[in-house]
Amino acid sequence: MIDETFQAWRLDDVRQTLVLAARRTRLPEVVYWGPPLPAEEDLATLFHAHALDVTGGMLDENPDLSICPEASRTFPGQPGLIIRSEGGTPLLPKFCYDRADQTDDTLTLRYKDADLGLHYAAQFKTDPDTRVITCKATLDTDAPVHLHWMAAPVMPGPQLSDEMIDVAGRWTGEFQLNRTAWSPGMRYRENRTGRTGHEHFPGLIVPCRGATNTLGQAYAFHYGWSGGHKMIAEELPDGRRQIQFGHAARMEVNAATHFSSASLYITFSDDGLNGCAVAFQRHLRDRIVTPANDRPRPVHYNCWEAVYFDHKLDVLKDIATRAADLGAERFVLDDGWFGQRDDDTTSLSDWEVDPRKYPDGLGPLIDHVHAAGMSFGIWFEPEMINPDSNLHRAHPDWALGSEDQTLGRQQKALNMGLPEVRDFVYDRMAAILSEYPIDYIKWDHNRVLPAPDADQTRGSYALIDRLRADFPAVEIESCASGGGRIDFGILKRTQRVWLSDSNDALERLKMQHNAALFLPMSVTGSHVGPRRCHTSGRVLDISFRAWVAAQRHMGFEMDPRELDPREEAVLREVTSWWKHNRDWLIPADILRLDSADPAVIAEQQMARDHSRFVVFAGKAGTSTQIAPRPLRLTRLEPDARYRVTLVNRNNIAPPALSRGNPILKERSIEVSGTWLMTQGLTLPWSFPETMWVLEGEKL
Repeated sequence: MIDETFQAWRLDDVRQTLVLAARRTRLPEVVYWGPPLPAEEDLATLFHAHALDVTGGMLDENPDLSICPEASRTFPGQPGLIIRSEGGTPLLPKFCYDRADQTDDTLTLRYKDADLGLHYAAQFKTDPDTRVITCKATLDTDAPVHLHWMAAPVMPGPQLSDEMIDVAGRWTGEFQLNRTAWSPGMRYRENRTGRTGHEHFPGLIVPCRGATNTLGQAYAFHYGWSGGHKMIAEELPDGRRQIQFGHAARMEVNAATHFSSASLYITFSDDGLNGCAVAFQRHLRDRIVTPANDRPRPVHYNCWEAVYFDHKLDVLKDIATRAADLGAERFVLDDGWFGQRDDDTTSLSDWEVDPRKYPDGLGPLIDHVHAAGMSFGIWFEPEMINPDSNLHRAHPDWALGSEDQTLGRQQKALNMGLPEVRDFVYDRMAAILSEYPIDYIKWDHNRVLPAPDADQTRGSYALIDRLRADFPAVEIESCASGGGRIDFGILKRTQRVWLSDSNDALERLKMQHNAALFLPMSVTGSHVGPRRCHTSGRVLDISFRAWVAAQRHMGFEMDPRELDPREEAVLREVTSWWKHNRDWLIPADILRLDSADPAVIAEQQMARDHSRFVVFAGKAGTSTQIAPRPLRLTRLEPDARYRVTLVNRNNIAPPALSRGNPILKERSIEVSGTWLMTQGLTLPWSFPETMWVLEGEKL
């Protein structure tokens, strides 16, 4: 809708409406984002009603909080674009309307500053099935410029919100949620490590007052870029709030005439944080990830925590046989198979099979794995190089950063912005993939970069894209010391992520619960670790370890020779359960439950047709009260009846302190959806580090 005084556009899906409007030819601002508006809503009235009053201590007109706030229009907060000429002169653009292109699901708005030779475009694309809006900004210039900062289209923060939730972490402690109160000023987070990072996952959730996992309104954001990002959540002196996401500042090293943000994925929910989570889960699984094949997700076995660098063919064959007997369907050979790789100090980039460990190549091991009924995967760390390597001795100039830089895990990063580096790595990897029947790569990235560089990220993307084009049946897992590179940008090119190097089931329970705000089951690798966790020293029962792994894409990562008969039996039982249910679990929605007991971390995985569900209720600590509190479920049909069964009552021995006789200990119950969502299920008493698993079926 356009007239002489304002312009307006709207985008709709079944759960949200986004309205953009502008004064005359200026950049537009978001004047509404929330539940669907009636089709006949008058956008002119919305635009004028959105305007703030003017009072003392203010300018005579409120500067626009536009999709790219401009310093040249006296905007009092952080601008959306900071650039300078090739010679270093700061440029202050003042964009004016050029044209708009709109289809049923996509709106592209184009603006220009003729005096400075700048052309800005913002695109918004809706998805009626996933309910995610994808936003992107681009800048084209008549002459080269230096880009310091460009935000993806800037969104307003809701006024009826007291806090924001962003995601931090560390190695073996990823996906920790931070709650920060809104206050005048700015919440500024920037990841300058050159990869997505354990420390700064590029996501933000802004709940409105009173929102929980299952109730209330919330807004959510994810920036799909693997090279480091910047987030600004700012409250202006007049009370308005803005949210900006973009590449980390100064990532574009060279002057250029074209720049683009990554995609910013946004969604609004009126049924709590779960509405945001399900939108992201579905969009990632159904729109972003491109499967390498149509086979069911296989149960993994990874040999890393069994042998580390000590590769012996007879031992690996024995382990493979045992893993297959337990139910594994894919065997992954981890670090140590190449060069002179006996520890982490040598041979990265020398991607040739070590003849000392494999005198006949990898063929004998792969043949044995295939004979056991498993497919074969292998570990690479393609973007890295050890100083003690043949490649570094031949091409020290191919390493990114200075010669005297601080090493990370005894290694440097290769300069992936150089075509000759990408060609070399491609040739070495393609030779291995061509010689051997490999259907899976665990692609690792074990150190941060010496400095953030967008060319490094684009180069890594180009290498993965080339390999995927030439070896389309090979599936790739993104691993970066665990969860250091997890985002929708890398997942456009990969099919799985390694959430954390911690196989501690207690730590995993919490990480998986929080990661479900953004990640579906299908891409989230989770393995049954050793009896004594190698990263925490904690000893956990096999039932707890196995059921935590069964919450996501299940696998094993321990030495199966350590298992006693009971542990083998439990692991077989849980693995069989996972295989039997994976066809409906993989596309299921993961719903975080509002637990009345803070010691219980619970989720409900709901089939897409709502015909069935499974509840995982993990007790992470000791409760403050004596008896378990009821656990409310969510998103059920109130009038429908459900049969609920405690699945794993037989592989968890009730402790002597559990002296009562709750009905779920003995048999299934049939109850209404209303009862399950209002009263909730009362589970048997248990020690901490116990997982109860319940199946529900709509009758």
